[in-house]
Amino acid sequence: MPKGIRPTQGLVRKALFDILGDIEGLSFLELFAGSGAVGFEAVSRGVEDLTLVEYNRSCLMAIRKNIESLKPKACDLYPREAGDAIKAFHKNKRKFDIIFLDPPYYRPPRRRRGDSQSQKEMSKKILQMLGAYDILMPNGFVVVQHFKKEQLPKESGKLSLIKESRYGDTMLLFYRKL
Repeated sequence: MPKGIRPTQGLVRKALFDILGDIEGLSFLELFAGSGAVGFEAVSRGVEDLTLVEYNRSCLMAIRKNIESLKPKACDLYPREAGDAIKAFHKNKRKFDIIFLDPPYYRPPRRRRGDSQSQKEMSKKILQMLGAYDILMPNGFVVVQHFKKEQLPKESGKLSLIKESRYGDTMLLFYRKL
């Protein structure tokens, strides 16, 4: 596990996969993969094709070690920013059954210094991109994990919110195509 990341808690991961149900044979894209824990759990639950997108160097090193250790059968790692990866997948007509994103949470700084302003509303920005760039299979899901105080839209492009669940400070929002 790389330093400085906020891994998805076991309770939230369990809830995510309980809600998704049978995912055997599906494709799974994890944006902002961190250590890749959510994606690797998806593989353990039968996902056939895993794609991890991460830009942070220490996270990439951790993911590579996890891939080496776990040896998932079909796992691609894209060392890119999430937005760039979405554009590339769209250009290459690549689509996924499940897209999971868990960007770094933005917490307002207590002083002038603090979290990067670029983190603010990252979930919303990436959701808008996913709504505009069609990389989701027709019956697929986009799942957004975010901080409870961040407000996300009910609809974004071709995506519509169908379910939301709260676990402490963490929200899981499930979107489908309109």
